[in-house]
Amino acid sequence: MPALSTGSDAETLFATYGAWLLGSLRHRYGADLAEDLLQDTYLKILRQQHPVEIVKPKAFLLQVARNLFLSRYRRDRRREELDAWQSPLFSQAAAQDTSLLLQDIVLSLPQPLREVFLLSRFGGMTNQEISHHLGIRLKTVEWRMTKALAQCAAQLRD
Repeated sequence: MPALSTGSDAETLFATYGAWLLGSLRHRYGADLAEDLLQDTYLKILRQQHPVEIVKPKAFLLQVARNLFLSRYRRDRRREELDAWQSPLFSQAAAQDTSLLLQDIVLSLPQPLREVFLLSRFGGMTNQEISHHLGIRLKTVEWRMTKALAQCAAQLRD
């Protein structure tokens, strides 16, 4: 095949070698990626602005497809690296926002409810221990804890 210079030359090239190229791409890159690479290869060759001398059409087609695959691979890898780099930052910021929100919610609880909630959730005390520590009945501790959890849940929904 002489120089490839027009769209009809690209069509002739793909009419002749398209099925072979698709089979080769499936073998090298898998069925999922093969059709995309075939289409991208066709478009790349179709958009070629300067005439290209093709001595070995199969080698030429495979090289164009390989270059497209490598470009896609590098782009995806850069995207993954960027995502991996940014994810901890966003996660940390989201965690800080959540932490501040929860802190505000707990601090907005009335003092008796807040005291029981903090001793239970952050002090690691059982209801019985809280009862002894505060000098109140066990039922009062349970009631305050239930009320504190309900108010926290209500504020989180809002």
